[in-house]
Amino acid sequence: MSLQSPQDSRERQLAELRKSLEAAKGLSTKELAAQIEMIGFQCLGCKDCCRGEDNSVVVFPFEIRSILEAAGLDWLEAVEPPGEGEWDRDGCFHTLEWRLKKNEGSCQFCRENGCRIYEARPLLCSTYPFYLDHGTVQCSECRGLGRMIDPAEAKKLAERLIERSITEIGEAISLLEKYHDFERGQPKERGPCIVHDSEGEHKIFEKTELEGARASEPRSSPRPRSCR
Repeated sequence: MSLQSPQDSRERQLAELRKSLEAAKGLSTKELAAQIEMIGFQCLGCKDCCRGEDNSVVVFPFEIRSILEAAGLDWLEAVEPPGEGEWDRDGCFHTLEWRLKKNEGSCQFCRENGCRIYEARPLLCSTYPFYLDHGTVQCSECRGLGRMIDPAEAKKLAERLIERSITEIGEAISLLEKYHDFERGQPKERGPCIVHDSEGEHKIFEKTELEGARASEPRSSPRPRSCR
């Protein structure tokens, strides 16, 4: 039995993603809206989705720029690399994509009177608690589920879900196309962090203390979290 080369593995992933992208572009807003209406949803403003250690919001470069403009922050004030990744031989910690920074376990943009960046909030936030799994509407835990939803609002959510799916797959394709593999090394307590995203590689020298950094399963071709 022959083993797949890293290049073959990447090309296979890219082919699968491109196929998924075409499928996402063909999704029916009407059918997804009907699924959302059957489930039912009304936001209660409880902010449960903005709080807690388990809540992690993956954001893409174009979303980050919108957030920076809305909040008047610098890049590393708004977002940070996730703690899951791998080390290379030079002691650099490699990870994929970005996530919103938190403040005491909650999203730093969460306020008592609402979201500070509501108009610029990420696609993940604007579609919560819904997400798509192979073209079918699924939902995360939320107190607002099971409540009557206006058909017009269900249609808007369906449109955003399709937009989110297309965006996530497109970002994953761009990430894979720009990804450069590296020789793995041993974990180190300190060292630069390299973030791989849809725009390439970004070395963060400011992130010298890799608190919470943990090794993920070694792989020669990355699997963006946005498409897991």
